[in-house]
Amino acid sequence: MNHDQYPETYIRGILEEVKTIAMIGASANNMRPSYFAMKYLLQKRYTVIPVNPREAGGEILGQVVYAGLRDIPDPIDMVDIFRNSEAAGGLTDDAIAIGAKVVWMQFNVRNDAAAARAEAAGLKVVMDRCPKVEYGRLSGESAWMGVNTNRVSSRRPGIMRDQVQSLSISRFKE
Repeated sequence: MNHDQYPETYIRGILEEVKTIAMIGASANNMRPSYFAMKYLLQKRYTVIPVNPREAGGEILGQVVYAGLRDIPDPIDMVDIFRNSEAAGGLTDDAIAIGAKVVWMQFNVRNDAAAARAEAAGLKVVMDRCPKVEYGRLSGESAWMGVNTNRVSSRRPGIMRDQVQSLSISRFKE
């Protein structure tokens, strides 16, 4: 698999087949990306099991938190890794050991050696992508929010493009 560019059919196939996701690095902090991703995936009717040793035994978004992948009693289809690239190696080995079908490494997480081990064990691998973002993109949801339409931009305000002005919230700072 070329991990620099994934065919849409590959990503779509994973998102259609997966039902249960173990989210490594899930956070109870509603300002963290893992919280947003977990909330979104739960709304899309995935079963999302949070994994975070500091939160083990508690709940995140109504879901029981486990300390590690091997502590989860239920079968896992996909392991979603919100940790750094180095940590992804051992977590991928755990995903192989528990019989997961997919290892998904979040934005800026890439471990080619771990990906090779997972693929050799028969798992599918995605690196440097977010399932929340990919689901939104492939379902068309992100288009109605202005994503990928060149209507929403991070450029500074005052620059006119196609009769649409970029907006900034900097004027609300005190």
